[in-house]
Amino acid sequence: MTGIAWTRPAFAVGDFVVLAGETFAAMVRPPFAWRELLDQIWFVARVSIVPTVVLSIPYTVLIVFTLNIVLLEVGAGDLSGAGAALASVTQVGPVVTAIVVSGAAATAMCADLGARTIREEIDAMKVIGVNPVQALVVPRVIAATFVALMLYSVVAVVGLTGSYVFVVYVQHVTPGAFVAGLTLLTGLPQVVVSLVKALLFGLSAGLIACYKGLSVGGGPTAVGNAVNETVVFAFMALFFINILATAFGVKVAP
Repeated sequence: MTGIAWTRPAFAVGDFVVLAGETFAAMVRPPFAWRELLDQIWFVARVSIVPTVVLSIPYTVLIVFTLNIVLLEVGAGDLSGAGAALASVTQVGPVVTAIVVSGAAATAMCADLGARTIREEIDAMKVIGVNPVQALVVPRVIAATFVALMLYSVVAVVGLTGSYVFVVYVQHVTPGAFVAGLTLLTGLPQVVVSLVKALLFGLSAGLIACYKGLSVGGGPTAVGNAVNETVVFAFMALFFINILATAFGVKVAP
C-alpha cells in the first residue's frame, strides 16, 4: 500500500470532523432552512416507522421469551415485567432505532446528497453563495436526531405492548404481576440514558450519511458505493456508541 493510500483514512476522518464542526456551528447561525427541516422530518419518519414497528415486537418478544424460560423454571415468572421493561427501554429501543435510522433513513439521505453532488448541484449552490451545509446538511442531521428520539419512544411502547400480550396470553403470567414489575429495574435514569443514546445514534447516522453523500466522486456507481459505506460506517459507529453509552449508563444509573 502506498503512502498516499495509508493517509486516506486519516484525511477522511479529518474531513468528517470538519463537516461535523461546520454543521454544529451552522445550527446556531441564521438563516435556518425550516421548510427543508420539516420535509426531512416527514421523509425520515415515513421511511422509518414501519421497519421500526416490524422489528421492535419480535426483538422484545424474543428476549422476554428467553428470559421467561429461566424465570418460570425457578418460579419467578412474576418478574417478567421487569425483564421486558429493561430490555425494551435500555437495549431493544436504542438498538432497533440504530438499525432503522442507519439502514433506512441514512442511506436515503446519502443517496439524495450523492446524486446532487454528481450532478454538480452542490457546486452550483456554492457559486451562487448558498452554504450547502446550512441549507442541506443541518436540516438532515436535525431531522435524523429528532426522528431517532421519536422512534425510540415508539419501540419502547410497541415492545412493551407486544411483551405484555405474549407473556400474559401465551406464557400465562398474571397481568398485575407483569405491570407491577415494570419499574423494578427500570426508572427515570435508565430512560434518560436511553434517550441520550437514541439522540447520539440519530446525530451520528445523519452526519455520516451527509459526509458520504457530499464526498462522492465519480458517477452513479460511486453513489451506490457511498450508500453501502454509509450503512457499514453507521453500524460501526452506532454500536460503538451503544457500548460506551451503556457502560456510562451503568455507572451513573445502576
